[in-house]
Amino acid sequence: MLADVTFQALPGRVTAFLGPNGAGKSSTLRILLGLDRPSAGTALIDGCQYRNLSEPLRTVGSMLEGSGSHRSRTARNHLAWIAQASGIPKRRVDQVLAQVGLADAGRMRVGRFSLGMGQRLGLAAALLGEPAALVLDEPVNGLDPEGIRWVRGLLRAHADAGGTVLLSSHLMSEVGEIADDLAIIAGGHVVAAGPIGRVTAGYASLEDAYFALTAPPQGDRR
Repeated sequence: MLADVTFQALPGRVTAFLGPNGAGKSSTLRILLGLDRPSAGTALIDGCQYRNLSEPLRTVGSMLEGSGSHRSRTARNHLAWIAQASGIPKRRVDQVLAQVGLADAGRMRVGRFSLGMGQRLGLAAALLGEPAALVLDEPVNGLDPEGIRWVRGLLRAHADAGGTVLLSSHLMSEVGEIADDLAIIAGGHVVAAGPIGRVTAGYASLEDAYFALTAPPQGDRR
């Protein structure tokens, strides 16, 4: 159950959303993207709830739980279907396939993709509408070191160009490399939020800060 989940992901910055499994990260992102409705409170993208965005894929690109594509479709067909449904020019399909390193795999059925290729396809779908904001759940999952470095560069460039990046991750080292801001959730509550230097002040490392801030109360330890 979520409560007191309050934080901002700002333009020009990469915000990392951290928390243990079951803490509420995925539920929060689903509410932000209009997939679930909160019983109270609001989640806004560029000042609007997702359902009120006139061109959602041109405003926010998202990736939750991989590519979301049907295994029998080719990568190109999957993206073309999204583009057509959203009024996005078809030329963007080949552009984003090239951008994520799948130019030679466009005609391959998604069922033959490795986990890392599926992640790249999910990123391609997120980038399709050239959105200002990106919301990504574990974007480097399944990628090799080269792929992780590539994603880091992609997201850093997006933020440096004035875009907004909100990502969840379990990789502390990667978060330390790319994040400007942190939002840490535990037990359905955001326990810390703000610039990474402020959140981690007084701790030896980001990892130490994370474990201290997400530790259950003494009486709840098992």
